[in-house]
Amino acid sequence: MKEVLSNNINKIEISGIRRFFNKVELVPEAVSLTLGQPDFSVPENIKKAMIDAVNENKTTYTSNAGIIELRKEITKYLKGFSIEYSPNEICLTIGGSEALMDVFAALLNTGDKVLIPTPAYPAYESCTNVLGGKPVFYNLKQDFSIDIDLLDNIIKTEKPKILVLSYPSNPTGAVLSKEIRNKLYEVVRNNDIVVVSDEIYSSICFENEYYSIAQYKDIKDKVILVSGFSKMFSMTGLRLGFVCAVDSYMKGIMKMHQYNVSCAPSIAQWGAYEGLRSCLSDVEAMKKEFMKRRDYVFNRLKAMGFEVNLPQGAFYIFPKIDIFKMNSEYFCERLLNEGKVAMVPGSAFGTGGEGYMRISYSYSMQQLKEGLDRLENYLKNKI
Repeated sequence: MKEVLSNNINKIEISGIRRFFNKVELVPEAVSLTLGQPDFSVPENIKKAMIDAVNENKTTYTSNAGIIELRKEITKYLKGFSIEYSPNEICLTIGGSEALMDVFAALLNTGDKVLIPTPAYPAYESCTNVLGGKPVFYNLKQDFSIDIDLLDNIIKTEKPKILVLSYPSNPTGAVLSKEIRNKLYEVVRNNDIVVVSDEIYSSICFENEYYSIAQYKDIKDKVILVSGFSKMFSMTGLRLGFVCAVDSYMKGIMKMHQYNVSCAPSIAQWGAYEGLRSCLSDVEAMKKEFMKRRDYVFNRLKAMGFEVNLPQGAFYIFPKIDIFKMNSEYFCERLLNEGKVAMVPGSAFGTGGEGYMRISYSYSMQQLKEGLDRLENYLKNKI
């Protein structure tokens, strides 16, 4: 029998994050610090808005782009970050994941190169491979910032069609600084390239100022912004993201979106609409709690002797583990099976993640304490 699955699908593997999470389920007594899912409840006003939407029979198809009320609110929200898109330049998607796939599908031809940071969220590479593109990777510095000279040289040599940015970062918690943003602007302005900027964690930035390549109006025709509400409003299962792009890109993105899903879930859209109108104080409260958890985890890891950067966004921390002379998969498997605590091996985020592990502090302080106690005990007794 001929091979049934497509060659492009055979190129990709299940996400290393999910693959390791599946191993965790086989050790039920383990404490898991693996998933990027906030432990907060969806804000009450959002819940009520979704219930009202059901009761008011707002459960039919929306326009392909999404309800205009929400797109207008996103426009207002982004202006607070000095990012300007009109409602007609915004499309609501089924999570940030669909937004990424729609964007890549709209842009890529077979063999087109996509420049991807490493370490990074694994979907960028998988989307590229599924669509017949060619991933090209750029290594980040020790603090997980961009080496601008290296990036510029790779762009000139490899001539990629797409440059992927991912700040605030999963898995590192790094953010885009003003200095790097300004230098990056010059690179983008002077090269024939499209930037796909994944800013799904933009609402969880611990710095006073937020910096994005999408803040430059004169390169707007070279930038596509992807974001969403999963992390912002702790509504991961409600699956609502969005993509912002000028009309020349949006025409293609909308074709993929229309034939793939028609529209994002109507009641989730009405929930997010209310969220932007009345729940930003809830977002700030979550962020303050994440900062407390970050500081606790960082200080515990430093006291254990880990080399680790202080995250400035998202809810992940990425300590180095190369001192243990094991690859990250083996180290995390031993930690799971012997120490009964689960953390994601850095290799799940590409070659640049080897020698690290990812800890999510989206969990309660009680669970974080227990997990770190187990890590500390394991290091004392097993390593």
